[in-house]
Amino acid sequence: MAIVLELAAQALQMLLVLALAPLMLGITRKIKARLLRRVGPPTWQPYLDIWKLLHKEAVLAHNASWLYRTAPYFLFATTWVAAALVPTYATNLMFSWSADLIAIVALLATGRFALALAGMDVGTAFGGIGSSREMMIASLAEPAMLLVVFSVALIAGTTQLSSMAALFIHGSVGLRVSLGLAMFAFIFVAIAENARIPVDNPATHLELTMVHEAMVLEYSGRHLAMIEAAAGLKLLFYFSLLACLFVPFGMVTGDKNTDAVLIGLMTYLGKIVLLAVLLPIGETSVAKMRVFRYPIFLGSAFAASALAVFLLFVSRSF
Repeated sequence: MAIVLELAAQALQMLLVLALAPLMLGITRKIKARLLRRVGPPTWQPYLDIWKLLHKEAVLAHNASWLYRTAPYFLFATTWVAAALVPTYATNLMFSWSADLIAIVALLATGRFALALAGMDVGTAFGGIGSSREMMIASLAEPAMLLVVFSVALIAGTTQLSSMAALFIHGSVGLRVSLGLAMFAFIFVAIAENARIPVDNPATHLELTMVHEAMVLEYSGRHLAMIEAAAGLKLLFYFSLLACLFVPFGMVTGDKNTDAVLIGLMTYLGKIVLLAVLLPIGETSVAKMRVFRYPIFLGSAFAASALAVFLLFVSRSF
């Protein structure tokens, strides 16, 4: 019976992130539209879009290879697994042992690599531009992300997410300069990885500024549905990871009874909805930057995370 309950708790988390991912996109789009004094689409519009795309025929280029056909499914699978491994409402779930932060970052990088290859597969100019820019952003963002991982791991003594969250909830970590720098760097990396303003604009199709949209411009039908679902999952992944590492309060760490699980679920929903509201507020406050300024933006994240690691090597009290 205990194994059944553990499986149910893990399945709940996997289905929870899958169900909430389009909602995060819907909330951010709705809030952004209201801030721009527009009505905007309803918050459930991403669900309708994905459902519509799943029932449309996929149009493929005549020279598209197997990589172009399979990349959307591979991207969706890797992003879903990564998002499902991050503790959301509870720690120490059945598959928590595999929630190593370095492995999760590698999972996301694998999906990005597959999509970049697919963008170049059909040989269009937009796909090549988008893939090259995506790899440039990845080469700048991933080192900063790994340094964020190292800085948090030096404090927690592990890279296992459940152990990190449990330590930050019950331990005497307190407020630290290194954690503040790591959170600053993490937010910058999350903005770049999710193709949000000021790095990219997910609502544009202007060829001079497209990054992510340029790679997926040739996709349609069920393939585009997988990519849209993966985009929502990736956004939810970074929301969940931010909540897990830096504001883990409210998570269930002990007995997973009904009341504790409900409190954990409500707390988790409150945190990610708050982040989904804050994101468009920040986006409408800044302008889209030029491509040549990306290294400055992500370089600041790298510098902040490197400083966090350096401070922890100087003294663990930082």
